[in-house]
Amino acid sequence: MSKIYANNLVKKYGNNTVVSDLSMEIKSGELFTLLGPSGCGKTTLLRMVAGFNSIEGGEIFFNETRMNDIDPSKRNIGMVFQNYAIFPHMTVRDNVAFGLKNRKLGKVKIQEETEKYLKLMQISQYADRMPSQLSGGQQQRVALARALVISPEVLLMDEPLSNLDAKLRLEMRSVIRHTQQNVGITTVYVTHDQEEAMAISDTIAVMNNGVIQHVGSPKEIYQRPRNVFVATFIGRTNIIPARVEQGAVVFSNGYHVQMESIIHADGQDVLCSVRPEEFIIIPGSGEGIKGVVKEYTYLGLNTHYMVELEDNTSVEIVEESSMEEELKPGQNVLLQVKKHKINIFNQEGNVNLLRSEAYEG
Repeated sequence: MSKIYANNLVKKYGNNTVVSDLSMEIKSGELFTLLGPSGCGKTTLLRMVAGFNSIEGGEIFFNETRMNDIDPSKRNIGMVFQNYAIFPHMTVRDNVAFGLKNRKLGKVKIQEETEKYLKLMQISQYADRMPSQLSGGQQQRVALARALVISPEVLLMDEPLSNLDAKLRLEMRSVIRHTQQNVGITTVYVTHDQEEAMAISDTIAVMNNGVIQHVGSPKEIYQRPRNVFVATFIGRTNIIPARVEQGAVVFSNGYHVQMESIIHADGQDVLCSVRPEEFIIIPGSGEGIKGVVKEYTYLGLNTHYMVELEDNTSVEIVEESSMEEELKPGQNVLLQVKKHKINIFNQEGNVNLLRSEAYEG
């Protein structure tokens, strides 16, 4: 297992800089996910780690070994791609054994290791089948077994589930997480799917425009995102303008909440990020942001509301369903916020003004 260090990495295609001055540290044995929208540079970064892309600046280390000029075939990495990339003319067993044969291991060792990983990935019963006789999920298990059987220092996975249907994706992300924990291999995983990243990762690096915006655990990134991009990319949120006055966040109609954990923001215009579940709907009179219910959707456990505020912006609210009747379109409501859960950003949206530990519940 390897730690991976990247220091001030730069990747250019002509005059276009795709990755800019990027640094990161991946701990030994962790599942580290690069998450971001299409074109943000996450696959480019993965290919730099693999050695498939040149590096125009900076350095990559596996433990103490500088990898910049080491050939991909000598980096001792396993790769799993979204298109499986298994050999169509070989049986499942021969696909899994391929890397071991390339390394000129003895027949007994090859057989032992191949059987071990066929069993680990629960594909022993398909060992003599051809890939064309397997489902997408089964083919991806073969690709994973083939990547792991060579005992790589690092496992790299590029959108490995994007070609599978929804049910298989859920099944395979559980398989990947369980296998990674079982084998204990350092894994770098690329995806644009936030739910997938949240479900499988030890650590997530959210990327945009070739820059890492926030690195943290799934819980840290969801609860205290570093900027508005991260807040809006991970899960759903509502962004509402407000102002900080004497330690309180004041909304446009005067509703305010005292925020003990806010940092150096008195007198500033701010952006308030309120996730759908962080609102409290008050049907009657009292304090709150004024709004009108526009629509609602009952989904069993939860009811989703769209509420239009006085400035004509719409916010999404999720409440746990109750035996009481749902609020109806046209109904006036007041919205309060769960102050320990919301996030406050500066007006540019690039700094979270709350202390990271200031989260309850």
